[in-house]
Amino acid sequence: MSHRALFVMTQRLTRAGLAIRPLTLAVQVAMTSSVIATSFWSMQAHAQSASEARSQPGSSASANAVRRYDIAPGPLQTVLTQFASEAGVFLAGSVELTSGKNSPGLKGSFSVREGFSSLLSGMGLEAGLNAQGQYVLKRSAQGTAGGVLPAVTVTAPEESSSPIYAGGQVARKGKVGFLGERDFMDTPFNVTNITAETIQNQQARTIGDVVKNDPSVRTIWPDVSYISQFTIRGFPTQTQDMAVNGLYGIVPPQMTGGLEAIERVEILKGPSALLNGMAPTGGVGGNINLVTKRATDQPITQLTTSYYSDAQFGAHLDLGRRFGEDNAWGLRFNGAYRDGRTGVNDQSQRAGSATVGIDYRSERFRASADLGYHDMRTDAPTRIVYTDNANFQIPSAPDSRLSLGQPWYFAKSTDRFGMVQAELDLTDNVSAYAAFGTRRNDFLGLYNFIYLQNAAGNFRANQYYQPTFSNSNTTVVGLKGKFNTGPIKHEVNLSATTLHTDSGVLAPIFATYTSNMYSPTSISQPSLAAYSSSAPKTSESDLDSVALADTVSFLDDRVQLTVGARQQNVKVRNFSATTGAQTSIYDRSKVTPAVGLIVKLAPNVSLYGNYIEGLSQGPTAPAGTANAGAMFEPLASKQYEAGIKYDAGRFGTTIGIFQIEQPSGYTNTATNTYGVDGEQRNQGLEINAFGEVARGTRLLGGVTFLRGIMSKTAGGTYDGKKAIGVPTTQFNLGVEWDTPFLPGLTITGRTIYTSSQYYNVANTQSIPSWTRVDLGARYKTSISGTPAVIRASIENLFGKDYWAATSSSFGLARGAPRTLLLSTTFDF
Repeated sequence: MSHRALFVMTQRLTRAGLAIRPLTLAVQVAMTSSVIATSFWSMQAHAQSASEARSQPGSSASANAVRRYDIAPGPLQTVLTQFASEAGVFLAGSVELTSGKNSPGLKGSFSVREGFSSLLSGMGLEAGLNAQGQYVLKRSAQGTAGGVLPAVTVTAPEESSSPIYAGGQVARKGKVGFLGERDFMDTPFNVTNITAETIQNQQARTIGDVVKNDPSVRTIWPDVSYISQFTIRGFPTQTQDMAVNGLYGIVPPQMTGGLEAIERVEILKGPSALLNGMAPTGGVGGNINLVTKRATDQPITQLTTSYYSDAQFGAHLDLGRRFGEDNAWGLRFNGAYRDGRTGVNDQSQRAGSATVGIDYRSERFRASADLGYHDMRTDAPTRIVYTDNANFQIPSAPDSRLSLGQPWYFAKSTDRFGMVQAELDLTDNVSAYAAFGTRRNDFLGLYNFIYLQNAAGNFRANQYYQPTFSNSNTTVVGLKGKFNTGPIKHEVNLSATTLHTDSGVLAPIFATYTSNMYSPTSISQPSLAAYSSSAPKTSESDLDSVALADTVSFLDDRVQLTVGARQQNVKVRNFSATTGAQTSIYDRSKVTPAVGLIVKLAPNVSLYGNYIEGLSQGPTAPAGTANAGAMFEPLASKQYEAGIKYDAGRFGTTIGIFQIEQPSGYTNTATNTYGVDGEQRNQGLEINAFGEVARGTRLLGGVTFLRGIMSKTAGGTYDGKKAIGVPTTQFNLGVEWDTPFLPGLTITGRTIYTSSQYYNVANTQSIPSWTRVDLGARYKTSISGTPAVIRASIENLFGKDYWAATSSSFGLARGAPRTLLLSTTFDF
């Protein structure tokens, strides 16, 4: 598809309000692309081998195996790193050998030896095998004399490694549910894989800070708080819906720290019931997966000190070592702690975490384990703001530095979690895998629920003393295999999952008062002697599933079709907090199918399309209706998506259109019967960009255009109305510039824009659009001979007070105040 044709399609979509069915477009694109691709590839002078020899690195078979490469020009070290990674070999040698050298890249079909020969031609270098079967970079006989310098690792690629785009902000690979780790260009979904380097350079403290790099995601809970909640493609995704290494139920519900142990934050847009199973709270707009850090072949000893305004100090220690024969064992420790006042009046926050990651790798067996502890306390926490049912104009947001609670309010939690994962190659083409995870969470909160009463900002505050707990156990087992049927390749995956959660909550209102959000009232703390600080079990849930998928590839993997389905069982039991007796039970099951397609028009251009369903627990008819207590089937949300991906080597982009349909329930006033008949339909156009657009200049972000419409509402009252909390435009653009006048200095900036949003379904209440600007810099230097990176940034540079978001679940979320962030990282 030409740039002109894509531009015309985008214009037509915008004018038509995206009023087309993306499934139709996906089918048309797939059929047209297949015909074009087949005709093009059939004229090629030669075809790449359908299957390549696979053996030990450095063996004769692997060295002579021929495969196709398309590596962009760049610094020699970067090009060699990418080649070694794609070839699946180890490469060692002094970094001084490649310093100041550039490579024209590599394009075509080569064996490993041929590839190295081509890349190093004219460089005075060569790559030879050592006794361990590893390639060592050294000066050639025709090169400068001096022999082989002491070997240090240039790169040590592994099958699980994730090469990154230039600048280190986004990884090329990410986990696509039970389909495993896939390259960006081989994934039939819109994905963004944010790296640990980005997290560190942006001085992110929570997941809410990280997702601000993606235009499809918005936080719907205040940033300066004790929890993060999101929308993806206009639909809510709660913290509990995030996964760790593909496992649900492990992420601490109140995750205000712990990012220090995360290697990647992977954002997959759209429903993912087939890929990951049903999310614990049923989020259908997308999925966030956290990948934990592993020890690298290079020892890691890193210390980061930090300061956040107004007076919050912290430190982070990162240690990594590999040991044993062939560095088979790895150990990675991350410990972090910060404490002090934030930029909100009367507010302070403490967050501490410690995580240990252990892994083992051999030729046919790989295993890992993660153990972690997270502790949090926030005094005078910032919370969401609701309204009473009265129809009044939403007042302007108050000063973001004001606390709308009391100095003696708090929220605190502790989490302990662990995971074990293993994978065994039964044959060269069949592997078995298993994983187990567990988490224990305890939380106690003392705070208010604010209900605005008028446009003047007056509010009623209900004060709650709320102990909760949540304990989860999760298991995944599966088999995956590869085989061919003639010229067609198959990758089959069979997976079974379980997630059991026990939880409890008490939320008594112990007092109520009135105040104004522009001039909050201070009151004295009442006695809480009559209230319990621990909660009994009030709910128990089991999410069990079995999934099967087959990815069919042909035409040298240029066409990849994934077809699969998941049988999901949902069982929920509720209990009385006073007697412990069971009060209700919910037991339902549903099959959710999915189809994904990749068509590669060229090695760096992929068309993609998908149809996939999400799943959430069905609603229960509310009290007062004729069928009160009736439980409905799980709700399947449907997504149709099509788009194009372009990989320029140092820069990548995705352009896609989608439609997600989510059923909703309502009460028929004529019959007083509750039913599932309503529907929210979100249609969108997304443009994501990441990587280096010019030498030393990088972009990360994009734009999302959304159209959320209600239909099939009770009596058609709200049909055609805009959905609550769905902006028409979301824009995020981060820029990094390596200054030519001072080597090591990088200037950074980011702009975030969100258009206005409706607060109620009648579209009579709304919040205005807002723009936030962040500015920063970092400097790579040496302090007393120790490499260091010094960072400084200001978030919300102009100190804007604004409502950041609204949602049907969480009311109004305030934006964060202007915040200064400073940190220094030492590499020992």
